[in-house]
Amino acid sequence: MERSYFIQQIERQFSVHIVCALLGPRQAGKSTLARQFSAQYTGEVHYFDLEIPEDVSALQQPLYALSALEGLIIIDEVQRLPELFPILRVLADHAKARYLILGSASRDLIQQASESLAGRIGFIELPPFTLCEDPQLSQHQLLVRGGFPRSYLADNDDASFIWRNAYIQTFLERDIPQLGFNIPALMLRRFWMMLTHVHGQLLNMHNLGVAMGISGHTVRSYVDILAGTFMVRVLPPWFANISKRQIKTPKLYFRDSGILLNLLGLEDHDALMRYPQLGSVWEGFALEQIIQLFHLNPEEVFFWRTHQGAELDLLVFRNGKKIGFEFKFAEKPATTRSMYIAMNDLHLDKLYVIYNGNREIVLDENIIACGLLTFINKVLTQQVIV
Repeated sequence: MERSYFIQQIERQFSVHIVCALLGPRQAGKSTLARQFSAQYTGEVHYFDLEIPEDVSALQQPLYALSALEGLIIIDEVQRLPELFPILRVLADHAKARYLILGSASRDLIQQASESLAGRIGFIELPPFTLCEDPQLSQHQLLVRGGFPRSYLADNDDASFIWRNAYIQTFLERDIPQLGFNIPALMLRRFWMMLTHVHGQLLNMHNLGVAMGISGHTVRSYVDILAGTFMVRVLPPWFANISKRQIKTPKLYFRDSGILLNLLGLEDHDALMRYPQLGSVWEGFALEQIIQLFHLNPEEVFFWRTHQGAELDLLVFRNGKKIGFEFKFAEKPATTRSMYIAMNDLHLDKLYVIYNGNREIVLDENIIACGLLTFINKVLTQQVIV
């Protein structure tokens, strides 16, 4: 699948910056996208994959090796050679080439990029497949298998489940140590599995620490690692200027539903339908689709909840408007008292109830229920302007 939006974003970044960093989880399709971009690039293309020993050897003296090259230089898995970043700063100032660097960790974990290349680098986050990229993707299949290309495109659910098991094992045993974190794979896997029970809930780090027998500081560092490698999303709370007491604890979501289902041991759609917390799985899946639909940064999305029980699953600021989202796994969505409180206290311009159906239903003034895929199609075709 040609991911045209992200190719356009690379072009846009190169119109401003010498260096473009394409970041996302391993196996999300970064290398494929880079090759798609290079295929249409008019000029020389040089590709270095830092998982290939020969390419690593070629960059043992990076300033000498790269300074003679022109055109487009692609460096894959750049987090494996962090000493490259100061060299790229020197090379970027001479502007003989454009540098597309690919990494499997966020800019917060690759601190050298933001420090060494400030003003010279633009960042793009590449997620796994989402419905907004191609509404022809199967919503049910994407929910069960997740969006990693090899998982989604597997021959069947069993093959997809086996691939995700291997992915999780490799992530724990190879990827985390390569980022410089000395954490026993078994410990991090146990912690990751424990997070499945707080998916879509408030992230109480003290309680997790007690359950794991580790300190709250260690819990925070583990969460930061999983968030920095795009495995989980920590959703911050929004505080409105109202008299009610509001929740200040963040919520946690798994970003890929397929990874979540693997850790839960749910192998197919039937098993998911029998899962008691199906609603929370759907909420996290739909929330991630909406965030990717609007290409929102982590600092642009919030949830809201009061101590009295009123809440809003997702709060988004778009074009000077406050837009609220509720996610319901229900055949007949309806208004609730909580929705009216959120509308009134937050002064929402619109509240969308995203559910697992197909229709659009006006529930009340400025409160609209809409099937997930229906809503995405309406936004993409500009029938809904948010």
